[in-house]
Order: sequence, then C-alpha cells, then structure tokens
Amino acid sequence: MKITFMGAGSTVFVKNVLGDSLLCDCLKDAEFALYDIDAQRLEDSRLVIENLNQSLAGGSATVTTYLGVENRKAALRNANFVINAIQVGGYEPCTVIDFEIPKKYGLYQTIGDTLGIGGIFRALRTIPVMRDFARDMEEVCPDAWFLNYTNPMAMLTGYMQRYTGVKTVGLCHSVQWCTGNLLDQLGMREYLGNYIEKIAGINHMGWLLEITDKNGNDLYPEIRRRAKERNATQKHGDMVRLDYIEKFGYYCTESSEHNAEYNPFYLKQGRNDLIEKFNIPLDEYPRRCVSQIANWNEQREKMLRGENLEHKRSDEYASRIMEAIVTNVPYQIGGNVINNGLITNLPKEACVEVPCMVNANGINPTFVGELPLQLAAMNASNIYPQLLTIEAAHTGKRDTIYHAAMMDPVTGAQLSTDEIVSLCDELLAAHAAAGFVIEAK
Repeated sequence: MKITFMGAGSTVFVKNVLGDSLLCDCLKDAEFALYDIDAQRLEDSRLVIENLNQSLAGGSATVTTYLGVENRKAALRNANFVINAIQVGGYEPCTVIDFEIPKKYGLYQTIGDTLGIGGIFRALRTIPVMRDFARDMEEVCPDAWFLNYTNPMAMLTGYMQRYTGVKTVGLCHSVQWCTGNLLDQLGMREYLGNYIEKIAGINHMGWLLEITDKNGNDLYPEIRRRAKERNATQKHGDMVRLDYIEKFGYYCTESSEHNAEYNPFYLKQGRNDLIEKFNIPLDEYPRRCVSQIANWNEQREKMLRGENLEHKRSDEYASRIMEAIVTNVPYQIGGNVINNGLITNLPKEACVEVPCMVNANGINPTFVGELPLQLAAMNASNIYPQLLTIEAAHTGKRDTIYHAAMMDPVTGAQLSTDEIVSLCDELLAAHAAAGFVIEAK
C-alpha cells in the first residue's frame, strides 16, 4: 500500500495524520511517500516520520521523499491514497497580498482562506496546481482516493469533483469539534460523549440541525437559553456563532472568526461597534502565520531532537477513512461531496458537507433532505460565490472573477461594482508580479 502526502512540509500536520496511520495495523506497513517543493521542510518531515515509524511501528513502514515538480508524478505513482495539504503562495507573498490590497478598499477580513476576496484568490491560485495533481493521478494512480484538507475547501474539492476524474472528498476537523465545543463553553459537559447529533450544510457553515441526549431528549432549548445568556453577559471568542443560535436558531461548525466574514452582518465599514460587540479579531490569519513562523524553529528543534517522539491517535478523519476502506469496517464522517440532491434546497452542483458512511465501497454520502429555509439561504449566499470562483478557474474568464467577488456577502455589501472590478484587477496584477499568474482573459 502507498500513501502519498502532498504538501508534506506541513510537518506538524504530517505528524498527526501519518502518526495516526502508524497506529493502524492495516496501514503501518505502507509506503509513506512525502512530497513537497521545500527541501528543508521535506527533510524535517522525513526525520519526524522516520522517528515515529520506529517508535510506533517498529520500523514497519517505508518512508520515501520526493522534492519538486519534476518528481511529483513519481510521488503519486501507484498510490492508494493521496492526502493534500498544500498552501500555494504561503504567507509571503500571497496571504499578505490577499489582506493588504483589500484593506486599501476598506474591506475587513479575519481569516480569508474560505470565502471573501481572500478565499476567492486563494482558490484561483491553488486550483491550477490541483488540476496538475489530478492529471498526474489520472495517469499514474487512477483508482486512488484524494483526501483534500486544503482551503478553500468547497471551491477546491468542488473543482476536483466536477472537472477531474479523481475520486475526491474534502475533510475538515470542524465537524468533529463542533458539538463538544458548544457543550463545553455552555457548561453542559455532562453531555459530552452522551449525545446524538445531526450536522449538514457546507464546509465551515455546516449546521448542528439536531442534538439530543442518548435518551432522545432535545438539548436545543437549553442550548438556546444558555447561548443567549452567555452573549449578553460575557465577552468571549465565539460570539458570532452564539448570535447565530439566537437569530437563526442553530449553531454551525466553524469558528466565529471564520463565520464573521461569511455574511454581511458583522464586518461593516464604519461599524467598529459591531466588531467590538462581537469580539471579532480582524487580520487574525496573518497574525497566526507570523506566530507559526516565529515558533517553528523552536518546535522544529524539539521535534527533531526527541529520541522517540510520542503520538496518540488524533480526531483527524484521514487514517480512519483509509482504515475503513481497507478493512471494510464502516466509519461515519462529515465529508465534502457534490450535492446531487443530498440537500434538496441547495444547488445540485454545490459542494456540501453531509454525513458519509465509509467502507470498502468508498465514501458514501447520506441523504439529508431540506434544511430550514433560513439556513439554506445562508449557505446559498456562500455557495454562489464558490460556484462562480470554480467556473472562473475552469474557464479563465476575468468577468467571472468579478462576478464571484460581487456575489461575496462582505465584498458585495461594502463596495460598488466599479470598486470590485478595480480590486480584482489590482489583486490579479499583484499575484502576477509575485509569480502566481491567474488565468483571466
């Protein structure tokens, strides 16, 4: 068996996912093929996985490395599973461009990796790379599953599912962490590990539609009471999502700093009172990037000098998906798949996040039906910019990039159509100057 990791320079994430795999009897004898374009980061990851291979699996796995585009096809050849965690353009120059130019137009962003003008341009520079991955996979590992962790999840996964022949699912840990986070912050810890949930929607805006205890008692009435009280009496880091509970009736999967930029309600020019009221951390992602870069050398030394690294199996889905497919022991995930009627009041071509059963037949999405109308409307406001971005990447039409930005809830609410065209043109020029040419004829 061969498991290929694209973007293996993400050493901490590689440690989690491949460390999980080394703890699975059916995966620990695999070849772990590590691919990246950064030689130092690739070597760091090799040392970490070799260490874990010895400490967790007695050296039963084979660890190989592949550096650079010229070795990409070899990394993918005969793979059974391909895990994707690339970041095209990195913090510098591309994340800086995605934040600093929109700021000149008065646009606020927090994370900028999923929707908004930042998410759109991250997708436009990443899809061409993933298109190349797909072409290689169709040639050298046509039966492999592509497990995508890279954001913007719905745009990248949706592109792969609609315009390539690669078996693709999008994975995000916000589903696993959603309900436990909510119960913990509302002081309902007695229900941790003792609840039944139903989550569906789109990535980063999947809705906790139902939550009961194991006796079937609905927990939402108490959740709604406590959420309203918490927002009214405390300043905390999840105020947007608790406002969702009060105003829309339901909690959603991804953090408040993410969701603040997925709608027109919280990030408004001249409304610093809203930013203060909902405790919204502007420019949060660039701060995280700077912090991660500053901390990496210290982390690196600790990880690389450890005689025997330790690892406990994480909540990440990747190893559990691979294990379920190999052993035919079913496992349920929240997966990002093409809708095709799974959620009946969302577009059929949308990439949606729904419960999926995994077994030897692969990843099998389950039917959800209708979402409450207000939730479908919230999802749809994100889906159409996603679909337009996918179409722009597929056709290379500049006008479609403009349309995607115009339909984005925050960008469209703050800027005129002329300003949006100017913003997109400036971003395209800046990315081209940085060496990331986006087709825009």
